[in-house]
Amino acid sequence: MAADNMNSGRIFAADLGGTHLRAAIVDRKGRIHSRFKQNTPQGNDANVIVDAIVAAVHEFQKDAEISAVSLVVPGTVKVEEGAVVKAPNLPCLDGFRLAAVLSSRLELPAIVENDANAAAVGEMWQGAAVGCKTIICLTLGTGVGGGIILDGKLWRGVDGAAAEIGHMCVDPFGGVACTCGSRGCLEVFASATAIVRMTREASPRYPDSILQGKEDRTAEMIFDAGKAGDELALEIFRRMGVYLGIGLANLINILNPEMIVLGGGVVNGWDLFEKHMHQQVEERAFPLLAARVKIVRAKCGDDAGLLGAARLAFSD
Repeated sequence: MAADNMNSGRIFAADLGGTHLRAAIVDRKGRIHSRFKQNTPQGNDANVIVDAIVAAVHEFQKDAEISAVSLVVPGTVKVEEGAVVKAPNLPCLDGFRLAAVLSSRLELPAIVENDANAAAVGEMWQGAAVGCKTIICLTLGTGVGGGIILDGKLWRGVDGAAAEIGHMCVDPFGGVACTCGSRGCLEVFASATAIVRMTREASPRYPDSILQGKEDRTAEMIFDAGKAGDELALEIFRRMGVYLGIGLANLINILNPEMIVLGGGVVNGWDLFEKHMHQQVEERAFPLLAARVKIVRAKCGDDAGLLGAARLAFSD
């Protein structure tokens, strides 16, 4: 991957989710010039996804000089090999050398990164963590993703699977099973999926809740009920905040970060869980470290991963 190629022109950055493929053209100052969104191609053949990305790049090339392609995926990635190790929502990519195939098809440098890692880079480059060097970024969405930057460097771990913060155990005796095979993970208490599950489980204790009788509950619906003062919803966000605070206290004690950035759809419930989260941090983290760290909401929204993808391409 030639540095001069990577550092000129603009980057085609793409965020390949289980539901949507989103892409943008990003320049060296972090400005987004064009956008693209479509449903993620489904099926057992990874080349269907490759075809969709190649078609999008060709469309963008009509109006922009693209110097590299940078793709982020929800899963474990071997960055040096440009390979997806495991992508639970896109199993057709498991073991697939996505960067090499894209580079061959497009005759451009290509890199692949984990989506939560890229979001952390995006928030440090253009978002809530500008000016910081050591941060932790959590994405609270359908699951819980994580990215860690230590002294300005993205920490990927030996196998490229570092920062699986959603699978930190915060309740070893609770018995709630996680999709990863463990139990009591942060993800089963602090994700949108968890909020819906906990509401269903607690529902019998709150017969007067406005959420009663609604089988199609969503985390957004539960948040709206909480804003309206519904006791069931308030209890769920209290519980979510407690477990999130326990996880954050562990991270603070281990890594002593300047800032923890919280993103993802669940953060819309900030006003309902913030107090309980901070209470656990104050009770469990070392006082000096807890006083130092800033816990803030992300600023880049859905663009964090795209911006991070572009930044990583410009840096390589």
